[in-house]
Amino acid sequence: MTFRKYLVLAGITIFSTAGDSLLARGMKNLGSVSLHNLSGLLLSILNPWVTAGILLLLAFFTCYMSALSWADLTYVLPATSIGYVLVALIAHFSFHEQISPTRWLGIALIAAGVGFVAAGPSVTPDHERSNFRSTSHDAISPDVSAEVKS
Repeated sequence: MTFRKYLVLAGITIFSTAGDSLLARGMKNLGSVSLHNLSGLLLSILNPWVTAGILLLLAFFTCYMSALSWADLTYVLPATSIGYVLVALIAHFSFHEQISPTRWLGIALIAAGVGFVAAGPSVTPDHERSNFRSTSHDAISPDVSAEVKS
């Protein structure tokens, strides 16, 4: 993988962690909102913490879509799940949330799983991917698949 691809994966982790954290801080400042009070929920967007969180989550989705264009979902999602560890650390130290030992164990297992995923290939081998593509094209339109195969 290239440096840019590692940068995109890091962006996914950082933007999702920061976006979730800022969104949580903003919503805690606002207090309880409900789907029954839709106007209050929509007005919560005016909170600067919520707005910043939403913008960072939009950056996350941009990086996420980019990563999915060149790597398998089964690689991207676990490889970026180190964000769960970062969110837990931020929640514990910044928001003073109590995290049970069972949760810490689960977070440690996620971190260990990231190591296993990162050691494998980021893309399914070409012969398997081409079979998937031709099958999906055949299901959509026989005319399109004939053009693609030629």
